[in-house]
Amino acid sequence: MKITSYLYQGQPGWGVATEAGVLPLQSAQYPTLLSALQAGKLDEIAARPVSASALPLDAITFLPVIPMPGKIFCVGHNYEAHRIETQRDPTQHPLLFMRVAESQTAHRQPILMPAESTQLDYEGEIAVVIGKAGRRIREADAWNYVAGYSAYNDGSVRDWQKHTLQFTAGKNFSGTGSFGPWMVTRGEIADGEELTLETRLNGQVMQHTTTASMIFSIPVLIEYISSFTSLQPGDVIVTGTPGGVGVKRTPPVWMKPGDEVEIEVSKVGVLFNTIAADATRF
Repeated sequence: MKITSYLYQGQPGWGVATEAGVLPLQSAQYPTLLSALQAGKLDEIAARPVSASALPLDAITFLPVIPMPGKIFCVGHNYEAHRIETQRDPTQHPLLFMRVAESQTAHRQPILMPAESTQLDYEGEIAVVIGKAGRRIREADAWNYVAGYSAYNDGSVRDWQKHTLQFTAGKNFSGTGSFGPWMVTRGEIADGEELTLETRLNGQVMQHTTTASMIFSIPVLIEYISSFTSLQPGDVIVTGTPGGVGVKRTPPVWMKPGDEVEIEVSKVGVLFNTIAADATRF
């Protein structure tokens, strides 16, 4: 199944994406995808007959797959080509940082270039959505905690990222992390199946790899993260970007207003965004 979150006529909803559109699944008891995951009811709800008509995709406004996840873990330098281009030494453990929910945007919505910087970079990634709670999850059991997969653009404000050794500022500007267009449930993709990840900027391929090039696999990441904190339904692990980021090109390539960026994950789909200047003023 492809499960998405959206606004329709100003009201939030969630449902199954099909060729005909989105079949709404929300109810008073389970108004969001997150609430269904937290209750462990996603499969049961999705299996029920749907009486409502499909909403055309052009009639909805996509939201991030999980608009308000409790935790968003991001993994740095998790593909060998990216580790090499950033001149990072190999490590025995994953490099982690966190995003806040406010930093996210959605499919077909603009990624915002902040007024404070012109160094907005793309990072195509695969996102894993957690389906049930767990602590100290063993690598061998990790797949059982996965609800599904999505595409993610971990947009990075590079100069702010480099202000200190910590990544937080450059990774959390509002509207810079795009998440969507939907979550493909675990049953649609074999555990450990090799997936292709590609980033295109204005139609030009900038990043291309497969998950075979990951340094730390999804089960390893789940085991490591759940060692120090409890993973909860709806938590998101953004698993890392491959080589080819804009900051390491000669000359550097920055996203700018009017650009179009696509992140394609095989068996998942294409996450599409335009770039717009952040017009927020205080």
